[in-house]
Amino acid sequence: MWLSPEEVLLANALWVTERANPFFVLQRRKGHGRGGGLTGLLVGTLDVVLDSSARVAPYRILHQTQDSQVYWNIACGTSRKEITGHWEWLELNLLQTLSVFENEDDVTTFVKGKVQGILAEENKNKEAKEDEDSGKFKEAELKMRKLFGMPEVEKLVNYYSCSYWKGRVPRQGWIYLSVNHLCFYSFLLGKEVKLVIRWVDVTQLEKNATLLFPECIKVSTRDREHYLSMFLNINETFKLMEQLANIAMRQLLDNEGFSEDKCLPKLKKSLKNVSMLKRDLDARAKSERYRSMFQLPKDERLDGHTECTLWTPFNKMHIMGQMFVSNNYICFASKEEDVCNLIIPLREVTIVEKADSSSVLPSPLSISTKNKMTFLFANLKDRDFLVQRISDFLQRTPSRRRSIKEELQNSKCTENEVVPEQRKVSSPSPSTPSPGVILDNTEAAPTTTHALMTIFRKEPSEELSPKMAKEKMKEESWNIHFFEFGRGVCMYRTSKTRDLVLKGMPESLRGELWLLFSGALNEMVTHPGYYSELVQESMGKYNLATEEIERDLHRSMPEHPAFQNEMGIAALRRVLTAYAFRNPNIGYCQAMNIVTSVLLLYCNEEEAFWLLTALCERMLPDYYNTRVVGALVDQGVFEDLTREHLPLLYEWMQELGVISTISLSWFLTLFLSVMPFESAVVVVDCFFYEGIKVIFQVSLAVLEANMEKLLNCSDEGEAMTILGRYLDNVCNKQCTSQPIPHLHALLTSSDDLPQQIDIFELIKSSYEKFGSIRADVIEQMRFKQRLKVIQTLEDTAKRSVVRAILTETAFSIEELEELYLLFKAKHLMSCYWGGSSSAAERHDLSQPYLEQYRIDSEQFKELFVVLSPWTCGPHSQVLAGRIFRLLDQNRDSLISFKEFVTGLSGMYHGDLVEKLKLLYRLHLPPALWPEEEPALEAAQYFTEDPLADVSHGAAAGAEVTGQQMQGGTGNGNIKQNKDEKTGSQDYKYHLRLWAHEKEDPKDVKELTKMNQEQFIEMCKTLYNMFSEDPAEGELYHAIATVATLLLQIGEVGKQFSSPVSRRANDMGDHKGLGIQGKEGVSALEEATVEVARTKLKADCESDVLSDTLKIQMERMELAGCVATKREASAAQLLTDEEVRDDTSMSSYSMVSSGSLLCEDISEDTVLVGCEQAAAVQGRPSAIDMDWSISFEQILASVLTEPALVGFFEKRVDVGPKIAKCKSQRAMEQQVSSSSDQELSPTSS
Repeated sequence: MWLSPEEVLLANALWVTERANPFFVLQRRKGHGRGGGLTGLLVGTLDVVLDSSARVAPYRILHQTQDSQVYWNIACGTSRKEITGHWEWLELNLLQTLSVFENEDDVTTFVKGKVQGILAEENKNKEAKEDEDSGKFKEAELKMRKLFGMPEVEKLVNYYSCSYWKGRVPRQGWIYLSVNHLCFYSFLLGKEVKLVIRWVDVTQLEKNATLLFPECIKVSTRDREHYLSMFLNINETFKLMEQLANIAMRQLLDNEGFSEDKCLPKLKKSLKNVSMLKRDLDARAKSERYRSMFQLPKDERLDGHTECTLWTPFNKMHIMGQMFVSNNYICFASKEEDVCNLIIPLREVTIVEKADSSSVLPSPLSISTKNKMTFLFANLKDRDFLVQRISDFLQRTPSRRRSIKEELQNSKCTENEVVPEQRKVSSPSPSTPSPGVILDNTEAAPTTTHALMTIFRKEPSEELSPKMAKEKMKEESWNIHFFEFGRGVCMYRTSKTRDLVLKGMPESLRGELWLLFSGALNEMVTHPGYYSELVQESMGKYNLATEEIERDLHRSMPEHPAFQNEMGIAALRRVLTAYAFRNPNIGYCQAMNIVTSVLLLYCNEEEAFWLLTALCERMLPDYYNTRVVGALVDQGVFEDLTREHLPLLYEWMQELGVISTISLSWFLTLFLSVMPFESAVVVVDCFFYEGIKVIFQVSLAVLEANMEKLLNCSDEGEAMTILGRYLDNVCNKQCTSQPIPHLHALLTSSDDLPQQIDIFELIKSSYEKFGSIRADVIEQMRFKQRLKVIQTLEDTAKRSVVRAILTETAFSIEELEELYLLFKAKHLMSCYWGGSSSAAERHDLSQPYLEQYRIDSEQFKELFVVLSPWTCGPHSQVLAGRIFRLLDQNRDSLISFKEFVTGLSGMYHGDLVEKLKLLYRLHLPPALWPEEEPALEAAQYFTEDPLADVSHGAAAGAEVTGQQMQGGTGNGNIKQNKDEKTGSQDYKYHLRLWAHEKEDPKDVKELTKMNQEQFIEMCKTLYNMFSEDPAEGELYHAIATVATLLLQIGEVGKQFSSPVSRRANDMGDHKGLGIQGKEGVSALEEATVEVARTKLKADCESDVLSDTLKIQMERMELAGCVATKREASAAQLLTDEEVRDDTSMSSYSMVSSGSLLCEDISEDTVLVGCEQAAAVQGRPSAIDMDWSISFEQILASVLTEPALVGFFEKRVDVGPKIAKCKSQRAMEQQVSSSSDQELSPTSS
């Protein structure tokens, strides 16, 4: 490419001049191409170590004048073809012009101006692409693709200098981190090291420091461990590796690939060595932390953040912290944890104004909201730019929704109207809604508008009055807090807020506070009417999720009166069904019913729906998918936390295997299924405020409280009983409602009453002893466990697939596992490098494991060429396409692993009959050229006799009718005796075996007869199959004999049957099946007629064919002596114009069978009898469609040749094929044409 002219002082250092003229010099860098000696090795090593190869192209053009010692670099090229194009342009357009100048300075000025003009012209069309990656980064990306054979769709994210430890020797080089691969390259003194790891294969990624590997990154796969060290910035590198590995795990988990963000904010100053993808990933990581910190919706993206101060009226102070601005929110977080957090939705903002600056309050910014709250920020570095960004977002904010206060007031007014009618509760129906149930519109489904607890509350007795007084005190404390810190989304959240949450939320405010602290309120307010639409859409629809929901409805808190009534059951059904339709990837999972039933007690249906959405999609990610991956991940995190905080107990419980058993139910239901309801809701209160760390803290506190008893346990059952009884006796002494019966009533005997544990004391203890657990540390531990869990699940899926298919194939378990990994690798490659179908079509998570991964025809062909035992050279691609069409039974252009292994097993483990049958079917529709059949029919219409065409169509119709009758009237069921199968090559045995198989109509699908064109293709396939066999000469002899015989049989059969008799013959061309023809002729009579006809033909043709067969046999024997001259003989017999591509169907060379050696058979040669050759001389390109042959005739003919029988009976080991496939590169080699052009001139 052309470069802006740069001065070069040392023109010949590390460069070799290849061309020169008075004004320009073309040079090649040492170390590129062949030769170079020691200097070339040193330059190549320096280029790799110093990254010169990423900055310096291997070719360049310098401008120079004769009397000047200064050179100007004006062009460079990555290939000889590119640089030669620039050189030729200079010679053609500038050389004559430059010779006119008298002053050398004018020459240089003219050249520089010309080159800059070319660059300006090239950049004219690139002005819109302001955010493109820097030139240095592009060169590094090109180098990565060239070194590792990556296609253009594989995007480089970043690259770093590091050392790769190969044994005990570090190799200095460069690590390239792309979206789908980790690559390393090193070149030291002629020794090259390449490493390529797919992110989906990474099982462990950790940063550690040992004596042998100081501050290194360990990348583990299933096969081995890799160590990388000596990074300039190891933290940045490791963080990027984590992000890319997470993207890969997400792809394995839910088929969610990586898509580049095209809407990143533009930078004021471009970053030289940072790619757009790196910026994208950094922005995603910051947005994810931002959403997690403030519980914001999943689609919220951080635009920027800046340091500032916030005036807090409750303590009259300016608090240092950071302001975060996104497209819908302005948030603030203090530098000291829990001092103050603030969320301001832009939908609530009314005024944003810049206040007057002063020495006390520099650069202040005032923001006012609808609920009359004003927030004052100061010490803003770029206030004008910030105000402009906020103004832009405000203009794009949707129309203002009703304020939260108005919604709450309306809800309370409606509640006051409904409560007096609570005593008249009846089953709701769409026509007559019950109390607490309204219709959103005339056609919508009924939804409850109030929490079920308010409808089914039982009046407390007088003895509970002290508890009621305490409940009132809680409400008053929260009201005071609201007055001081604000109410709703814009509330100041401080340590006092957390203290109030830990003391327990009052039941009257629980639903409101759950919505507020979980962030579900934001999503509900910004999506009005969404839940009602989902309910209406899902009414009357049934699928697997709705069936599971119906099964679990009456198991959801059956002890609570709200769910002993149809109203509660109907509300639960609507919420769960609506969410299943919102998120089909999750649908419904057990434990969702328990959590949702509790949400409905304190919230109305719509609020419960949005709380469930927040739980499943943000607060408990991946918990409720089909494989409960999130719960398994947190189970692993809990084990790590137990090892860190309770090491003694951890070792003992690992031996018992208790932790993995107990923790899953604790996390999935947030203790709601293992604690009394009144106690568990207090844990849920804390969870909605602080997130998952509360569940870990309480779990550790439960183990710590029972440590002494657990250490004395002898088995898992005893430990489970201890923990179960402890949790059953966790009580809430402040609860105002009557306790709901729980499992502890069944487990505890009246003689031994265990001590009750106050839930508030348990939570207080968990914060005192384990409150140091941080949310960011949990996320780091989650990443480590996610890799382990997902890869373990993938291994489990592999074993399940192998077990399911093991009985259907003869492959061993090890072979099936290796084939599964190869198949899955092809599937994943097609997902991230594109293909003929989308990733969602290829990976259907709703299907069984056998059907989940699927590949298209291109991936199948690549696997077939390497793994198939039938090596056909160039013809392999054609054969692979036919096998793919045969296996693709549902015609969706994709095949599953089961279909793939079924086809492969038939080629490897089938007996002679099965292999021949597969080969036969590959040359019949639909396997044979389905897309070219219309063209063939058109050609036949113009070349064949119309009368013959009609008679052939009638014969074909009769054949189909006969097959239909034949398939419906089979009357034999002779079972094959497996003990008879001894591997003998006796053709009588194989004929008997085929006869028995034909007699059983349930085991085999009818095979139609093969016409001449299809038979020709089958001969071509066999010819190519034998080309690489050690006994190819003998096999060529055999196939020539068989092909000649079969062609003569088909020709004689056609000549001795009139159109009428052929029609009758076609109706019953499957002999020996015990069927009755259309005219009522019995199978025995038809067989007798067939035998007589065969004898008659033999007698009539004996004189004609005897000489031909004798000559043929003599030529066969002669051919054995000249097998080495086969190619020369073929070249003499066939001209270049007669040789066609093996996929051609339009023309064939027609030669006499009596005058052709078997070695002379080319791919387009058709063996026919002497009579046929004479008959078709007038139309050599036409195919005789009246000619046909049956599978029985082919089988019988093949059995007469021991060489063919031995070939098809030979057992082939798939192991070497698998090893060969694994040894190949994991990526497709897609070397650009410029790279190809580079090698040839250099090597010359």
